[in-house]
Amino acid sequence: MSTNKLILGLPSKGRLQENASEFFKRAGLTVSKNGGRGYTGTLKGVADVEIAFLSASEIAGNLEQGTIHFGVTGEDLIREKLAAPDTSVELLLKLGFGHADVVVAVPQSWIDVDKMADLDDVALAFHAKGGKRLRVATKYFNLTRTFFADHGVNDYRIVESLGATEGAPAAGSAEAIVDITSTGATLVANSLKILDDGVILKSEANLIASLNADWTQSSLSAARVILDRLDARDRAESHMLVTARGPFDAANMAEDLDRHYQCAGDTAVQFEGGGEVRVICPTAQVQAVADHLRQAGAETVTASKADYLFAAQNVLHNQLLQRLGR
Repeated sequence: MSTNKLILGLPSKGRLQENASEFFKRAGLTVSKNGGRGYTGTLKGVADVEIAFLSASEIAGNLEQGTIHFGVTGEDLIREKLAAPDTSVELLLKLGFGHADVVVAVPQSWIDVDKMADLDDVALAFHAKGGKRLRVATKYFNLTRTFFADHGVNDYRIVESLGATEGAPAAGSAEAIVDITSTGATLVANSLKILDDGVILKSEANLIASLNADWTQSSLSAARVILDRLDARDRAESHMLVTARGPFDAANMAEDLDRHYQCAGDTAVQFEGGGEVRVICPTAQVQAVADHLRQAGAETVTASKADYLFAAQNVLHNQLLQRLGR
């Protein structure tokens, strides 16, 4: 791979790859695989970008090592796999897919065990009665140790899960588990329940920047284009353009809409007998804005979606530059 290009790590297969490709496509950035086995690719619409197709776990490791600049992977892997995630990467943007909660689950038959404090009581009793420690099956060693320590649970031991973690209690290889779940259905099917305060992390796919990568002027320029597109598309999806003409002072109306409904003024034109305003409003406020304009005398209020809404300042790019000390 070229060291002069921005390297973007994307999932190599499955739903994560499909969702990541669709996410970039919505922002007008098409993911394309190169020939052969397709381990590399390009991001059409942005120069100086090369895609590396990796497993979700490899993406986390490569971000830490600085061999890729951007990556799309789950926050659970970042928190679990990286020694110092807060200093080696920056989570720039939640992507709205790949949802999975990391949870503590115990058998449903443990009717008096609903919280981590109850689990601690069970662990102490387990040790006192049999001289053995409560076994917790998991692939998430670091998250488990940190979470259990935060809740004062110490009398246990981790059993590495090499297969379906949720089956460990039924198989007799562990008493409790720490695992990921999207709906909880698999846990229920295995007669397990999540502790009331047992959600360790609510994870989803993120766009993540490496703070250890070699950020050249070329890669920073490519990052600016990508983040501009993503930010503009994100703003467009959550805002609408509202236009109205009526017997009101256009400048004053634009200020009112900004003050009461967080609408950004785009156009305010005054003419004899009234004015016209066009503002960018949060979608959730559009009905209230239309009511306000009609009460002020507007006969027709038009609300429309934009493909992109570019702001004067790109918050995501500024966030990246700040973390890089640029």
